[in-house]
Amino acid sequence: MSQKKRHQQIITKLNIEGQVFVKELAVMFDVTEDCIRKDLTILEKAGKLKRVHGGAVNIRVNLHHTNVSERVELYSKEKKIIASKALDVIEKGYVIFLDISTINLELAKLIFEQNLSVTIVTNMIDIMQLYRQNSAVRLIFLGGDFNQARDGFVGALTNHLIRKYRFDISFIGVVGIDLDHNVITTYETNDGITKKTAINASKQSYMVGESVKLNQDGNYAYASLDDFTGYICEKELDHAQIKLFKDHQVELI
Repeated sequence: MSQKKRHQQIITKLNIEGQVFVKELAVMFDVTEDCIRKDLTILEKAGKLKRVHGGAVNIRVNLHHTNVSERVELYSKEKKIIASKALDVIEKGYVIFLDISTINLELAKLIFEQNLSVTIVTNMIDIMQLYRQNSAVRLIFLGGDFNQARDGFVGALTNHLIRKYRFDISFIGVVGIDLDHNVITTYETNDGITKKTAINASKQSYMVGESVKLNQDGNYAYASLDDFTGYICEKELDHAQIKLFKDHQVELI
C-alpha cells in the first residue's frame, strides 16, 4: 500500500473513532511501529491530527454551524441512537426540560410516538410544533427573545420562566466537550446562559451529543462536567475518556 493511501485510511479511521493507536495501525497496515510514527508525524505537520502518547487524536475544531437548519441533517443516525437511549431514563409523570437541540427534537418525536404521560417544557419551536396533535404529553412552551438561528427563545425572560420550575430531568445539547479543560461549550452567549439556567433548575441533567463533540468547540463556555448528571452518546468511548468522565462522577450512557 502506498504511503498516500495509508495516510488517507488513517485519517478516515481517526474521523470515525476520534483517536488512533500506533500498535493497532501497525497491525492493520502490516508495517512497523516506526513507520506508523513517521506517518503520524507527517500528518501532524500537515495539520491533519495531533500526536499524543501512543497514537494521535483529532484536532479540536469549531465548525461554526450556528443555525439549527445547518445541523439537523448532520449525524442523523447517531442522533436517533442517542435519543433512544435518552428515552430510557424518562419515567412516567416526569417534568422534562428539552432545550434547543437537534437531538432533543429526535427525543421529542420518540416521546410523541410512544404517547408518554409526561410534561415537556421547552423553548424550541420545532418541538412545540410536534405537539399540535392530541397527545398524552402536556407541553409547556417558554417564550422570550426569539433567536432565529437557534430556532427558539432564549434570554432574560426565558431564564426567568425556567427558574420557576424544578425539573425532574433536563436534556441539554452541546456543541463541544473539552475533557482536558473541563469545559462544555455552545455557540452563543444567551443560549449558553439559558442552558445553564435549566441545569440549575433540574434534579438531573444530561448532556446529549454525538461522540464527535469530544473533539469540537463552541465559542461560549456555559458549564463544566461537574454540572451534569450524565452524558448520553451513540457509542462506547475509549478508556481515557471514560476515566475522565468517572473522575467528575458523570454517568455515561
